[in-house]
Amino acid sequence: MPIVHKGTVVDNKKVGSYFVLTATAADMPKEFKPGNFVAVAIGDERSSLILRRAFSIYQVNDRGVYGGTVDIVVSPHGPGTDYIASLKRNDPINLVGPLGKPFSLPKDPVPCVLVGGGYGAAPLFTLAEALTARGCRVDFILGASTQEKLFGMLEARRISTTLSVTTDDGTSGQMGRVTDVLPDVITKSNAAVVYACGPMQMLKAVSEVALLHGIVSQTSVEESMACGIGVCMTCVLPVIGDDGITRMLRSCVDGPAFRGDKVRWDQVGQIPADTWGAPSEGTH
Repeated sequence: MPIVHKGTVVDNKKVGSYFVLTATAADMPKEFKPGNFVAVAIGDERSSLILRRAFSIYQVNDRGVYGGTVDIVVSPHGPGTDYIASLKRNDPINLVGPLGKPFSLPKDPVPCVLVGGGYGAAPLFTLAEALTARGCRVDFILGASTQEKLFGMLEARRISTTLSVTTDDGTSGQMGRVTDVLPDVITKSNAAVVYACGPMQMLKAVSEVALLHGIVSQTSVEESMACGIGVCMTCVLPVIGDDGITRMLRSCVDGPAFRGDKVRWDQVGQIPADTWGAPSEGTH
């Protein structure tokens, strides 16, 4: 069950374009699995920002001087994320987590490629640790628009067999996008699974490459989540079930990890006409 925790900020340090915030988190680390996220309250009881912000869990620590802690990666780009990025040591923070369905791990030790876009790479490092513990080979691809927006290169290099880096402007690694190098990495590693987290268009492209190579992809989607617990229905997207029927699933409780070949990427933000329960034409 998710835990509501009124904690404190342990640390908040700037890393490139981002902030890595560590907060006390009670027993959340004991329940955590790679791919889970937390929902963070913005401000306090006096705040006009009533909706929480969802963040993938980057790291956890279930022991130490502060007890359980979680790390999240924040990219300031609005009032809510600006508020969290401005928090300082010992400031109060309210977290709910761990939330969402985690990544599925392969039953057998197979080669896996992990693809992260910008700070979207955050949940892939605990995933990489879990995969290597199962004997899986791990190859990383990290991409961003520019060098300052890459995240976790040293960590990826430490835990993976190979690391490929791309930037849109060529300031680090190969100029281009992650999908420019993905086919070669899949072929050389003989990968059986691709895991990806980042912008939705990147996830769509990664899913298409995996499908062309006949391998499974798991994508952690970045839909806006206002509640994080499946109530508000703001994070729904069309996903094809095992029975071939499309349903509008909630990213926060049915995901955020979905099989890439099951998401109808071109119709995210819409309700396809053949969706289960979709309004009939002429219905108001």
